[in-house]
Amino acid sequence: MGLFNRRAVIGATLAISALALAACGGKTAAPAEGDMTLGSPTAKVKMVEYGSLSCVHCANWNKTVFPEFKKKYIDTGKIQYTFRPFKLGANDSYTAAADLLGRCVGKDKYFAVIDALFHAQEEALTSSPLPVLLRVGVEAGLTEAQVKKCITDEKALVALDARLKNPQAKEVQYTPTFWIGDQKFETSLPIEDIDKAYAEASK
Repeated sequence: MGLFNRRAVIGATLAISALALAACGGKTAAPAEGDMTLGSPTAKVKMVEYGSLSCVHCANWNKTVFPEFKKKYIDTGKIQYTFRPFKLGANDSYTAAADLLGRCVGKDKYFAVIDALFHAQEEALTSSPLPVLLRVGVEAGLTEAQVKKCITDEKALVALDARLKNPQAKEVQYTPTFWIGDQKFETSLPIEDIDKAYAEASK
């Protein structure tokens, strides 16, 4: 089943010390707010994924299914897709930092950052996430100081936790969890199952 159990809560190896970073300067633009979406806002079908950057199943779906799903449904205007980061417990700082970093670089680069961090998941979770976050942030156009400031932004962390209190998020027990229209799926959906769910939702 991979390196990590789907219920795993990543602990001390993920911790990013706020004390160590508190002295870092640098300014970033105000973090992007609201849902992070891809695709036409007028798409007939809406799809929402609750995923954790620390979840190996989420990473595998991102690597193996998402590219085909994007080409078939997002790029064609059939589905508007929303990614909502879901922390696997209070200590899942990799997921929190990923969302904060993506929002700091802006909506236009958010999904590129999330994709890069999913691909670097094993490196981040078996050693230290901070070098990975710094590398991806710099590649997205920030300085190291800006990355460090971004991922320790208390206001942004509070906003992330607030988003996890909405009624739909409270129904999430596993990651990934998907909604396609009104249909809920608590598993990594292959493209064939997305095809069936889309057909049902678009009736």
